[in-house]
Amino acid sequence: MEKKVSIKADEGDKFDFGGFGVQWKIDGPDTGERFSVVHHPLAPHALAAPLHYHHNEDEYSYVIQGKLGAMLGDDVVIAEPGTWVLKPRGQWHTFWNAGDSPCQIIEVISPAGFENFFREVAAAWGDMERFVAINKKYSLDMDFDSVPRLCERFGLTFPKLEPKS
Repeated sequence: MEKKVSIKADEGDKFDFGGFGVQWKIDGPDTGERFSVVHHPLAPHALAAPLHYHHNEDEYSYVIQGKLGAMLGDDVVIAEPGTWVLKPRGQWHTFWNAGDSPCQIIEVISPAGFENFFREVAAAWGDMERFVAINKKYSLDMDFDSVPRLCERFGLTFPKLEPKS
């Protein structure tokens, strides 16, 4: 395998989860499984995910553009470009675009492996049964009931997942 020495802005597979995107940048095998990196574009006022809890990995989000809102336990932060938001394992959290223009973040995930969660969810998009199984596989707890409360409290949108027939 050829070693990467640079990664251009437009490089990496992409998927849009209805306002929350992912672009894979650095995978675990490139770092000895120590960490991975994904780029997350967020549409204005888009909630990225329900409140969720990682058992195995920490996430570090760096704001490139726009305003990132995040709920970290009971704390709510609004982060602007140049700010890091730390989302450690063992803490309920979520995040969203807190502005009227696009938001972009770089997310460092440690240890690596969770970048594949996004690949598996993209492949199963719209299939809630598979989504729940993928969450279990990655030791990720998700509070689906938090979505309406979060959307109302922070003026957000979240894609309605229709079951596949």
